[in-house]
Amino acid sequence: MSVYQTEDEQVEALKKWWKENGKSVIGGIVLGAAIIGGWQGWQGWQRSAGEAGSMMYDTLRQAVRSGQIDEAIEQGKRLIGEHGSSAYASFAGLDLARLAYQKGEKSAARGHLEWVADSAPDPTLREVARLRLARLLMDMGETDALAALLDQAPLQAFAGEFDVLRGDLARVQGDRAAARQAYLDALAAGVDDAAFVRMKLVDVGGEPPAG
Repeated sequence: MSVYQTEDEQVEALKKWWKENGKSVIGGIVLGAAIIGGWQGWQGWQRSAGEAGSMMYDTLRQAVRSGQIDEAIEQGKRLIGEHGSSAYASFAGLDLARLAYQKGEKSAARGHLEWVADSAPDPTLREVARLRLARLLMDMGETDALAALLDQAPLQAFAGEFDVLRGDLARVQGDRAAARQAYLDALAAGVDDAAFVRMKLVDVGGEPPAG
């Protein structure tokens, strides 16, 4: 199973997060400033912290692109340590998980994903981490942990991808009927790779829906 879909997945997730949450983040900034007063001082601090996190994350990404993996890992850990409550720290955690997975350190990757799933400041980021964690647990054969994770209702935008994993788990457990239904649910909810899910459905004796 592919835990990481494409090299650009991180950037696409960031775009999705900002598109869905940018307005609420800005609104929260304004509200917070109004509550605590001292808009000028608070705004300056927020800008400084945001810029620092952004610069550190950019350094991490540049290190990844240039193949300086140890430098990327060090930068990611530093970013999490200094700006752990920021969205940039969450993306650093996702990157650290991917780098650990590529090095064959699946347990370390699991730890990073669990941290993001628990600590990210936004539901969309937490759900990205949960989805990757679910894929990793399947890859590791941790079926009990995966079943527990799948018991939690996902955000609607991710429902189809989690349904695919429910189908995969059911197939591993020998429940072809449950697998067929999960794959059908996934196709109905919408998934990134519908053709692949249709193949899985056929593999467990199902018939893809028309259209």
